[in-house]
Amino acid sequence: MGSADKKARGADFVLEGNGGSIDFTAFLLGFASSALIHLGLQPHPETGALGPDPTLARQSLDLLAMLREKTRGNLTPEEDKFFDSLLTDLRLRFLEAFPR
Repeated sequence: MGSADKKARGADFVLEGNGGSIDFTAFLLGFASSALIHLGLQPHPETGALGPDPTLARQSLDLLAMLREKTRGNLTPEEDKFFDSLLTDLRLRFLEAFPR
């Protein structure tokens, strides 16, 4: 299969503009950024508003937790450590943002 065929199928997805491929850490940071926006800790990229939304923040954390379980045993030691640290940090921030 030629390079053009692979690219058409998405096998060689590359970020436009920077020429670098997305690695797993960058993928996780995208979800973490979404969680931070919903926690009200990072401004929304389109509106600039800080607006906490506990439902969307919880969904972001649940999605990351599910992904963590599904990838367990398939990551490098560095990715494992990063994922665990990221998830722990976001969970603590959730508890701070939305105390019971």
